[in-house]
Amino acid sequence: MSGDRSAVNDLAGRTAVVTGANKGIGFFTSAALAGAGAQVVLACRDVERTDAAARAIRARCARDGVRASVEVLQLDTSSLDSVAAAAKALVDRERIDLVVANAGVVHPPETRETTVDGNELVLGTNFLGHFALLARLMPTLRRSCGARLVSLGSMATRLSSFLLDDLQLERNYAPWRAYAQSKIAVESFGFELDRRMRAAELDATSVVAHPGYSISGRTPRVPGVNEPSRMTVFADSLQAPFTQGKDRGARSVLAAATHPDAVGGSYWGPRWRVKGAPVKQDPAWVCADPAVAKRLWEFAEQATGLRFEV
Repeated sequence: MSGDRSAVNDLAGRTAVVTGANKGIGFFTSAALAGAGAQVVLACRDVERTDAAARAIRARCARDGVRASVEVLQLDTSSLDSVAAAAKALVDRERIDLVVANAGVVHPPETRETTVDGNELVLGTNFLGHFALLARLMPTLRRSCGARLVSLGSMATRLSSFLLDDLQLERNYAPWRAYAQSKIAVESFGFELDRRMRAAELDATSVVAHPGYSISGRTPRVPGVNEPSRMTVFADSLQAPFTQGKDRGARSVLAAATHPDAVGGSYWGPRWRVKGAPVKQDPAWVCADPAVAKRLWEFAEQATGLRFEV
């Protein structure tokens, strides 16, 4: 395909689940998928905000002559009970063709906090919740030929070591480390999931993407979804040479989700790392290490109380 690798082909008859879809990368990803004809489940914590996002997606699609198929599902990835309830609502579907694991904490708290289940908040929300969701959805994904799972990584994976002996950061908490650690876990899991699905000879793939440095002030205004203050727009515009809007950050996710070149185990991000058209890239070495992934998988099973069988 020439041109923009994030261009989305016809997805009529496909079902996609996007977590954290009420704003940012998740919103623009969902809007593009719906515009291509997919039935999109917006799986988010705040139902009121998600309803606003669903209305915005329907309106955007209608302007393009498309009748969007969008539904709202409550999901809080920081709560394993909420994950279980959302999975129960999804698992009996005939098929799920795409899951975009996007929801997460972007701005960690200054001091360590825990989820309702006792896990470190950022790791629990960004990684463990999605691990539990996909573990519970595997029966549906196994019977959905060609299913694709996309995990949302980050450039932050290159900025920190991975403390395998302190994954809950009980001894070494810092906000930047919590975020980087969670995203290393997300990427490591995404690559390991693909290795395990290939070993099991499943007709499914796991792909990882990162959106570069995508910020609100450079993102198109969408009422009820993205409404940055004038000060935010001004401040973010000063960073224009090395940033992009979240609408453009979503292009790497869309490429990972739909592009024919996005084979299992591949890694997608903006061409210039912080911005640009989506291209295949190489992840940080720790994210691609199978030995690290094996220990992480065992930890996640213990932390969630779930056996993740592929």
